[in-house]
Amino acid sequence: MLAHGFSWPIASRGIKQLCRYAATVAVIVLLPISADPSESKPWGELKRPFQVGERLTYKVSWLNLTAVIAVMEVAPIPGVTDHGVAKLVGTAQSTPILTKFFPVDSRVESELDLDTLAPEHMTFRRREGKKKEDIEYTFHQKEGIVTAVRGGTTESLPMPAGTQDILSCLYYTRTVLEPTPGASLKMNVYHDKKNRPVEVRVEGVETIEGTWGQAETVRVLVIMPFHGLFMNQGNIRVWVTTDERRTPLRMKAKVVLGSIVADLVGGLVETEP
Repeated sequence: MLAHGFSWPIASRGIKQLCRYAATVAVIVLLPISADPSESKPWGELKRPFQVGERLTYKVSWLNLTAVIAVMEVAPIPGVTDHGVAKLVGTAQSTPILTKFFPVDSRVESELDLDTLAPEHMTFRRREGKKKEDIEYTFHQKEGIVTAVRGGTTESLPMPAGTQDILSCLYYTRTVLEPTPGASLKMNVYHDKKNRPVEVRVEGVETIEGTWGQAETVRVLVIMPFHGLFMNQGNIRVWVTTDERRTPLRMKAKVVLGSIVADLVGGLVETEP
């Protein structure tokens, strides 16, 4: 028997669900109606809170059990000298104790146009348990079409202009969403052959503590009225710093028992020369 009276078979199933859920939270994070330009400032007036060289590391846990280590990074694209594009990289790896039950080693790469904050190309290398899948999306933003390559099959599907992918939506939100209570933002996130509507709302200002010490944050509610991206239909709360970097410090999502929590445990910013 385990703590809280769980039998081993039940706990084992729970651990698998935890890893799957934690991996999804780790990669999608702010995760995620088309974004209406009238709802935000003109692109030329926006100051990006992130820069090439940013690397954020999160510990994803459940009931004080660390399940996944997730990293989000803004990296230059090798061989590309155009500073108007960058590669967003998100990885999620299960911890050694959890790997024996449900190994996770997933990676998302998204090429982002830094002027429009819209993705151009995304690859998703999913390794969760016995599930192995490689997905590739090419976003033709002007034409309103996304080309998906999955399982050897290629298809083109319509999408609203300004559509985000499961990783770029975080960086888009950090830039566009005003850090004031009551502010909100709607966007379309394309994933798994569907356009997914996501709404983000700022609930209030809150000071939280962690390995970073004390920090003033805005508590952001991410509303996802659909199944698929997460184990259950539901919402995620994210605590984002009120400074110019708008760094996500903590993410929390309720599950059947307790909550999945992702806390920032490491961050590094290197300014480009």
